[in-house]
Amino acid sequence: MRITVGKGSCGIAAGASEVFDRLEGGLLASDSFSVTATGCIGTCYLEPIVNVEADVEADTKVHTFVRVTPAAAAEILKFARNLPSDAGKYAIAPEDLDVLGGQQRIALRNCGVINPESIDEYMARQGYEAYQTCVQARTPEEVIEEIKISGLSGRGGAGFPTWFKWNAARGAPGEEKYIICNADEGDPGAFMDRALIEGDPHAVLEGMMIAAYAIGAREGMIYVRAEYPLAIIRLGKALEQAREKGLLGEGIMGRDFSFDIRIKAGAGAFVCGEETALIASLEGERGMPRIRPPFPAQSGYRRKPSNINNVETYANIPWIIRSGGAAFAAMGTENSKGAKVFALAGKIAKGGLVEVAMGKTINDVVYGVGGGITGGKAFKAVQMGGPSGGCIPASLGDTMIDYRTLAATGAIMGSGGMVVMDESTCMVDIARFFLDFTCKESCGKCTHCRVGNRRMLEILDRICDGHGQEGDVDLLYNLAVQIKDGSLCALGQTAPNPVLTTIRYFRHEYEDHILHKKCTAHHCKQLLTYTIDDKQCIGCTMCALECAANAIEGRFRQAHAIDQEKCDKCGVCAEMCHAVSVE
Repeated sequence: MRITVGKGSCGIAAGASEVFDRLEGGLLASDSFSVTATGCIGTCYLEPIVNVEADVEADTKVHTFVRVTPAAAAEILKFARNLPSDAGKYAIAPEDLDVLGGQQRIALRNCGVINPESIDEYMARQGYEAYQTCVQARTPEEVIEEIKISGLSGRGGAGFPTWFKWNAARGAPGEEKYIICNADEGDPGAFMDRALIEGDPHAVLEGMMIAAYAIGAREGMIYVRAEYPLAIIRLGKALEQAREKGLLGEGIMGRDFSFDIRIKAGAGAFVCGEETALIASLEGERGMPRIRPPFPAQSGYRRKPSNINNVETYANIPWIIRSGGAAFAAMGTENSKGAKVFALAGKIAKGGLVEVAMGKTINDVVYGVGGGITGGKAFKAVQMGGPSGGCIPASLGDTMIDYRTLAATGAIMGSGGMVVMDESTCMVDIARFFLDFTCKESCGKCTHCRVGNRRMLEILDRICDGHGQEGDVDLLYNLAVQIKDGSLCALGQTAPNPVLTTIRYFRHEYEDHILHKKCTAHHCKQLLTYTIDDKQCIGCTMCALECAANAIEGRFRQAHAIDQEKCDKCGVCAEMCHAVSVE
């Protein structure tokens, strides 16, 4: 028997470290169980999560407790000792168990299950078997062929065939080649890479090792943003353990194959998610994209052939080698094979990390896995693919999740961020939010991105502030098209997507802002009008006393009124009194 505590970043933020310390500190010499840490299993909304795993005959019975407080640790210890306890009130609900049951976990197979700082626990679950099989029994060409059979596309956003990149790097002339892991996760609302590394770092390393053997690389690098300190710590420990086991270094497994990996902590520039900008940063230069071709497979790090995949792509590799490419290809759709990890954020009831087979619909994820919208409000849209993605309306909720189908909506799969929005979300302001992000993160190298996106943001600012003009929507559209056509890298080429998709599906909201000076979502402050219903107002004067702008007039026990010229739209009056309405 053992007790596990989810100690990913989300669990630690919710108090898991205190829970862990209470459990560990409460152990008795007579206890037959241990307390250990795991990563995040994905149900972030339930953290801190504690599992009591009891061996029952040849099986393991898992009792899951959620939203555990430090004070509850003593009750869980009593439960583990088969003593009467109040631990039951922390037991996970059946509907929350369904969240995990509706998934297809491949990349996330070990997250929340093993201790991420123990190579022995990873190896007990077939860890590094795929790597050993490749080095000892398969040729590099056979490994690449297996990946080709699987149909695995890069999970970093572009969806490019993984085998093709590997094959191109292997076939490129030169003895010096490199493997790079792109862990520079910068999308607002995305945390797939962080959770994967924190929960199962060895799976990422094993995928990189297999890729290195396939293309003939001797050195690997993991480019991870410095804002992920726990991920960096666990990667470092995993690398040390792999070296101690002889899985990294010289003459691996007695064969003519040598390979090692180092970690590079990036400074957090969103543009470094673009592979050529990432390479520039690895080389000690400013992270700015380069013109392609040549592609990294031909001329990458130090102008040598290099293969770059993201965290999730590498995490899938060991499973594919062990289970066979055909098993992976059997999942998903004709154009998109396997399963995909998504980070559910925003107005979603059950936020966290999920992995579902390609081919599921947006509604399957939002309602079937994510539990629908919080507060009983209506589902309005979902932003797919981060700031470079697009807003897909609820009316297209039956859209199938695969690369081509999502692209047809004007959005992209991206790395897997899904920001869910409800009826209180202003789509014009959402477009402004994401464009503001990409403007700040632009490297400034090309004029279309540096200047064009800034001009679009200025128009959106004007519209949200109530100063929109007729023709602004057409101007935004024309600018967006030119920016997409003229930008050097994917950041600029995709930055207009939130604007284009909100115009495509929510043009009426732009028109309300511009023509009627109204924000129907009641979000844009300068477009709101607060009024007092004189039939409901009892003249208590409380709203007038709290109005910092002195915009409310009226005598005691007489109906009050708001001077619209003075009103600064703070909303305090509406929060205090039901007689105040907002339009």
